[in-house]
Amino acid sequence: MKFDLHTHYYPEVFFDKIRELASDFSFDTDPTGRTIIKLKGARFFGITPPMTDPEKRLEDMDRVGIDVEVLSLSTPNVYFTDAEHQPAVARMANDAYAELIAKYPKRFKGFASIPMDAPDEALKELERALDELKLNGVILISNFQGRPLTSPQYRPFFEEANRRKVCIFLHPMLPANPEPYRQYVLGPLVGFPSDTTLATALMCFDGMFRELPDIRWIIGHAGGAIPWLMERLDNGYRDFAECKENIDELPSTYLKKLYYDTVTFSPYTLRMLRDLVGTEHMVMGSDYPHLLGSIERSVSSIEALHIPEIEKERIFSRTALSILNNA
Repeated sequence: MKFDLHTHYYPEVFFDKIRELASDFSFDTDPTGRTIIKLKGARFFGITPPMTDPEKRLEDMDRVGIDVEVLSLSTPNVYFTDAEHQPAVARMANDAYAELIAKYPKRFKGFASIPMDAPDEALKELERALDELKLNGVILISNFQGRPLTSPQYRPFFEEANRRKVCIFLHPMLPANPEPYRQYVLGPLVGFPSDTTLATALMCFDGMFRELPDIRWIIGHAGGAIPWLMERLDNGYRDFAECKENIDELPSTYLKKLYYDTVTFSPYTLRMLRDLVGTEHMVMGSDYPHLLGSIERSVSSIEALHIPEIEKERIFSRTALSILNNA
């Protein structure tokens, strides 16, 4: 079995909502004529046909041997709009996911979108998504309109997520100031992994992973730069008193308990990640159908690793099945 845990699907009504509600996001075209979404002028992503076409998705899944996709609404998720409108957008997206999963129950699962800027509604939607819609976890982004995940207003949600042992997929967002990323598509290329790294390190030093150990975090794009910086973060704990204020062990102790997807496709990075956290903390991802993703390499990069077959099976499905809700 092969489970793809980093793959994005957009109901048509989601794009309609971005057009309808006033925000900093806008539609444009790139030099090839492809429709793209921008944030304050910085490119976000290009829209591709499979984003809204389940039949095309199934064709591609069958072609490369992927059995199940765990769908999620990528950046900007519901956070292109304000707290007043986020709950309705989240319900709309989650209902569309549940409808698609009901149509293809053996092929699709889904991560719920949560209106985090409306705290009471966030808790209600978490309960509805897991208990009524039977979705398989939650997708959150690395900052909410510039606010970090460690902000006090989000704490009740994370406490409930910890109580319920929720699987949370952390997906990048552009940094709060996208200005430096306007050129050369640097937002997705550099800004995304940078913000993932910042969010994960901040949660670690803030004590979230220590205090809420039962949340099953999946860090997108192989953790950004977290695997490369793990020793440096440990050195920070050793050298700086403020890095010890909220944690009582080396940062790597907490970071190695998280889960990391394989959306790097680099054999060198995947081998290092495997040596660092073990295949029991790795899950397959493709970032399909985004331009930087690859449904083909999501499978071939794992198959090419010179590791025992049992470890490949963990990456392909066993780890996923051990952490997903309602699996």
